[in-house]
Amino acid sequence: MAKWMVSAKKADFNAVAKRFQIDPVIARIIRNRDMTEEEEIDRFLHGTLQDLHDPFLLRDAAKAAGILYDRIRRGKHIRIIGDYDIDGICSAYILFAGLSHCGADVDTVIPHRIHDGYGLNDHLIREAWEAGRDTIVTCDNGIAAKEQIAYARSLGMTVIVTDHHEVPYEVLEDGSRMECLPEADAVIDPKQELCEYPFDGICGAVVAYKFLQVLFACGNIPDTAELMQELLAFAAVATVGDVMQLVDENRILVRYGLRQISRTSNFGLQALVTANGLQEKKLTAYHIGFVLGPCLNATGRLDTADRAMRLFRTRDRAEAAVIAGELKELNESRKDMTLSGTEEAVRIIEEGGIKEDKVLVVYLPDCHESLAGIIAGRIRERYHKPVFVLTLAEDGVKGSGRSIEAYHMYDKMSECKELYTKYGGHKLAAGVSMPETNVEAFRSFLNEHCGLTEEDFEEKIHIDVPMPMSYVTPEFVRQLSVLEPFGNGNPKPVFAQRNLRLLSGRIFGRNNNVGKYRVMDEAGSQYDMMYFGDLEAWHDFLQEHFGTAACDDLYHGRTIKAPAIVIHVIYYPDLNVYQGRESLQMIMQDYAPAVTA
Repeated sequence: MAKWMVSAKKADFNAVAKRFQIDPVIARIIRNRDMTEEEEIDRFLHGTLQDLHDPFLLRDAAKAAGILYDRIRRGKHIRIIGDYDIDGICSAYILFAGLSHCGADVDTVIPHRIHDGYGLNDHLIREAWEAGRDTIVTCDNGIAAKEQIAYARSLGMTVIVTDHHEVPYEVLEDGSRMECLPEADAVIDPKQELCEYPFDGICGAVVAYKFLQVLFACGNIPDTAELMQELLAFAAVATVGDVMQLVDENRILVRYGLRQISRTSNFGLQALVTANGLQEKKLTAYHIGFVLGPCLNATGRLDTADRAMRLFRTRDRAEAAVIAGELKELNESRKDMTLSGTEEAVRIIEEGGIKEDKVLVVYLPDCHESLAGIIAGRIRERYHKPVFVLTLAEDGVKGSGRSIEAYHMYDKMSECKELYTKYGGHKLAAGVSMPETNVEAFRSFLNEHCGLTEEDFEEKIHIDVPMPMSYVTPEFVRQLSVLEPFGNGNPKPVFAQRNLRLLSGRIFGRNNNVGKYRVMDEAGSQYDMMYFGDLEAWHDFLQEHFGTAACDDLYHGRTIKAPAIVIHVIYYPDLNVYQGRESLQMIMQDYAPAVTA
């Protein structure tokens, strides 16, 4: 079971609450997010687009703008090369829309995941050259394409890199690192050492968005305000979809971008929202991360991401509706394939002698290579270990990794890069290609040099406030919304309640995967509590600690005989709205046995 840890950071919560007109509990949650100064708290609660960082601080942004504006003015042919995931698609669309507004002769190419692989390759460069495109602008890729960019330059092409991934490096004899930047005409990446941009946690689409701001300013391009407002939606979709931390300016971009999605004039984005039945809902980061985003990613996984680009670029509502429906269907297929692949990965781990490995390397030769990252994420959640899922591709083995907080995946991969034909990524996620003969050497090296301890594998749940459910009111739940958007880096706050007695329960949902319970605290107050987690594990827990008879009574409306089912829970409160009526409900996140009463 997870280790529960109560956040105990100190501050004058009542003073903060009075200053910002919020509940003291919410003031404590903000402190738990490491904000102490009034200015940063005010920015967290009330930040606007005027609080975003100066895009001119991005190294080479002004230089790249000058180069591109010159190319546009001279009628040169420009090609944008993106990536096949949500960030690459949105980045490419943002740049395409912006350069088109400048009057550029511009087109886009999204690499095919299987035929082209990630990022630039010689084939894509030669295609652009043969098509008469003398200028390449990358987005969400390019920082690791040193050889490919050298090839493009040898053909006389101009190359501008916009990216947000880690910069490759060499480790020198003294242990220091030397960046290996591609020799492009301009390189925009906030992670390069000499970049003065104050926040390097932005995604590729935000880098593209910021670059447009510089381009428009340098070229004195008129009538850009409406376009930049519209493109906020795509920057927000990419930020959440690429699992960037929702802190600093990402929080502001996503907050404003979510509002823009609801009123977007883009037919494709409208159609995608409608296809998923979200047109009447207040959109949150959850809807991007778990509904809209997966549809966009699915096209790059199982088909070609060009379909998503067509969705965003179409001027025809009917065509947009058709494409959006296709993306939704592709995502449903992806879900089924992911479930099958995850089950096979678990079987290999449990039966293949690698369960005790500190870094799990699972080889699934028959798995669709596009699903490796999703499956790796599921396995990481199950075992709380760094995971690589490798598949057999056309030119060797390809795979994706997902990591835990204690393991910097990109740095550790860099220690054995001689095993790969290609790799890239960052702390928590990475991609890799290698000969099939190197798989076992890869697994062995990572495990021998991982530096992980048993404590690193212990799942931890940080409780914001040990708070009885009796404190919760509808007004308190509504006030929690000032903390949104929730996501990576700004999780939904959770609370703890001791000695909660379960009185009755029922299972429902399309797949019988939701539990609803009537519970009572020590003071005798009763509440509705929902559970959306692993019901099989939950029932095993109940039977182990309270017996089969108590579980049967719980679900059959009978008085539960001794021992009563009394537990400690981690929860967050919610408002259930049904037929216009509001009611409080608590959502259980985790549980532990309590002393029976």
